[in-house]
Amino acid sequence: MMIIFGIAFIFSFLGSIPPGSINISIIQLAVEERISAALRFALAAALIEYPYVIIAIQFEDWLTSTPLIMNNIRLISAAVMLTLGAVNLRVYFRPTKNKTFEKLQSSGFRKGLIISILNPLAIPFWIGITAYLKNQQWLQITSWSDKLIYGAGVSIGTFTLLALLAYLGKSIKLKISSKGLAQLVPAIIFLLLGLYALLKLDY
Repeated sequence: MMIIFGIAFIFSFLGSIPPGSINISIIQLAVEERISAALRFALAAALIEYPYVIIAIQFEDWLTSTPLIMNNIRLISAAVMLTLGAVNLRVYFRPTKNKTFEKLQSSGFRKGLIISILNPLAIPFWIGITAYLKNQQWLQITSWSDKLIYGAGVSIGTFTLLALLAYLGKSIKLKISSKGLAQLVPAIIFLLLGLYALLKLDY
């Protein structure tokens, strides 16, 4: 169970690094020196991530029971990682002005709940990540207790990263605005994982 928790924590931490509406909001609150509100926002986001992950696991179980998907699961899992890497790499080399960073004024827990609930990428992201981890045999989820531990690892990983952003908000804002490594590091990791999956394909 500790392995399941640790893997979930690591991938959740990495997946929360690239700038998005949630972590940009955390940084904005930190820049305004509203650390308490930023931490409440982070807690709300982490709590919403938990049921989303459980839903994603259920969908992943259903999808991987489909013969067409099962026959191509290694290729699909590789494609997921390469796509995540490519998206982050594109943002790194072609940064866009983030209106969310400029306009979003968040008040804490309730705003964190609303923004997290409306996050459209959480479930497909965790479907892809879970399928990849299971396909590489790094993860085995065989019971509901495993699912709950996995969800806990994801939630705590998310909160840890967001809390870190809250305390380092000012310096992180400068790095983001000066084209820092927030997109590059996850991009490289996801690309390497995708290439690793491709190398394991049976031709």
